[in-house]
Amino acid sequence: MSLQAWYMDCSPEDQRKPHRLSPDQPASLEQLQQLGVFHWKLNADIYETDPELQQIRTDRGYSYMDIITIQKDTLPNYEEKLKMFYEEHLHLDDEIRYILDGQAYFDVRDKDDRWIRIAMSKGDLITLPAGIYHRFTLDETNYTKAMRLFVGEPVWKAHNRPADDFNIRQKYVTSLRES
Repeated sequence: MSLQAWYMDCSPEDQRKPHRLSPDQPASLEQLQQLGVFHWKLNADIYETDPELQQIRTDRGYSYMDIITIQKDTLPNYEEKLKMFYEEHLHLDDEIRYILDGQAYFDVRDKDDRWIRIAMSKGDLITLPAGIYHRFTLDETNYTKAMRLFVGEPVWKAHNRPADDFNIRQKYVTSLRES
């Protein structure tokens, strides 16, 4: 099954709900790629030995890896962390996540500043480019296990919006105009 993504409504309802527009407005993989968001579907059952994952890591220089489980009874300060992940922000480096189990959403801004929700499930690997405004949340299952990948040492710093004065944000916006 291919990745599902759609434009979101502005409802203040629980962030874990799908928030689809009515009528539904899907977003294609091509639309995501134009934003610099890339996706692979891998076999998460063999992530420790998967040659396809190893090739992606080698090709892209993802030398650092760790695994995080996000659920109420394993993540300290669970509710606060979920609120923090859902704050609109950007990073100075790419964000790379691989869902090993469970489900989650990444929301990204399009060229017109509209939210696109990306439904992630087991086997989905996604890269978000440095400088893109985004946020993360679980879905209503309240569980995901994800691999976090980085080029070199991990950088955990999120810069909440507004962060338009960062060079990486200006570079990203310029790349959107050129595509």
